[in-house]
Amino acid sequence: MDREWNDNQPIYRQLRDRVVAMILDGVLKEGDPLPSVRNVAAEYRVNHLTVLKGYQELVDEQLVESKRGRGMFINAGARNLLLRGERQKFLAEEWPRVYATIQRLGLKAEELLDAAAHRRSAPDAVQSKTEVEER
Repeated sequence: MDREWNDNQPIYRQLRDRVVAMILDGVLKEGDPLPSVRNVAAEYRVNHLTVLKGYQELVDEQLVESKRGRGMFINAGARNLLLRGERQKFLAEEWPRVYATIQRLGLKAEELLDAAAHRRSAPDAVQSKTEVEER
């Protein structure tokens, strides 16, 4: 998880969103445990109640199950539930802005597909460069 916080959104919500991204990306799978509240609080230097509130949102959304004395675990079907919700959210909230920008710039479908194909091969080069710089 990223250690940077966005000032435009509460930290508990950002924690929730990061766990959601990890589920959607397949980093966390059905039945996997969430990192403990204490570990996340210590690692990110936030109050444990902040972490608990973020995790509670996941429980409320039925994405995560709390097992008393054992921790919190990803529910079966959580990824599919998230995909449906996140797709609807994207189409309702983000796509209209993206589409408006595409129209304003006069971009064609072919240009977008070419850019997407080019981008798919580019992250490997960027990641390799980053790994080299870290060494």
